[in-house]
Amino acid sequence: MNIQNLAYALDQSIHNLGAVMVTGGSILALVDLEKRKRLAWITLSGWALQGATGALFGILSYSFYGHLPDIAGIAVDALVIKMICAVSGFFIAAYCLKGARAESVVFWRMEAFLALVAIISAAFLRWYS
Repeated sequence: MNIQNLAYALDQSIHNLGAVMVTGGSILALVDLEKRKRLAWITLSGWALQGATGALFGILSYSFYGHLPDIAGIAVDALVIKMICAVSGFFIAAYCLKGARAESVVFWRMEAFLALVAIISAAFLRWYS
């Protein structure tokens, strides 16, 4: 078994689970009013996973190749958009929890929008890298 492929596959698997948490949590919160507080924690955790596993992709590349992934153009733009979505989504979810604003539909619309933009950006990052 190739340890490099295993490392990337495990990181990608966890990254995908984070995407499910963020997207599913935020969309479900738009319709399930009673579980919004719990969904805020799930969404916050999902964004944290997205950030950590995204950084781990770079760390793995640097460890195995001695440099960060060689991406340019649209792939860089997509990566920046994903990073902005992850940071923004994390802080929106944290703010939602801190101020007990988990019931606000505006926050959940923003979270769902950021989650969808991040997923679409991931497709562009994958295709153009």
